[in-house]
Amino acid sequence: QVQLVESGGGLVQAGGSLRLSCAASGSIFGVNAMGWYRQAPGKQRELVAVHPSSSSPSYADSVKGRFTISRDNAKNTVYLQMNSLKPEDTAVYYCNADLRSRGGGRYSYWGQGTQVTVSS
Repeated sequence: QVQLVESGGGLVQAGGSLRLSCAASGSIFGVNAMGWYRQAPGKQRELVAVHPSSSSPSYADSVKGRFTISRDNAKNTVYLQMNSLKPEDTAVYYCNADLRSRGGGRYSYWGQGTQVTVSS
């Protein structure tokens, strides 16, 4: 079993910064990618940023130049540094881990979500 524990959300004024963290623990054989998604009220969940193990990170156009994703592979932890936050960044942010098993299977796990609210 794998668990993802997120932290770092909160309330911030527009133009401010927040840093989200997500630590994966449990039976982890390999990591294909870790990333962040978000879901605003009344909207579908959308990809914010993803950090594959074997290629460069990629970002949604709406956050390019403002958000930075990074990973600590030794700790199975992914971070999202969010700068120049805008009210439209307000959402519940979810961590995702794309993992592989010893037998070659592929599994996706989600964190519980952390609220980010940006006031204007």
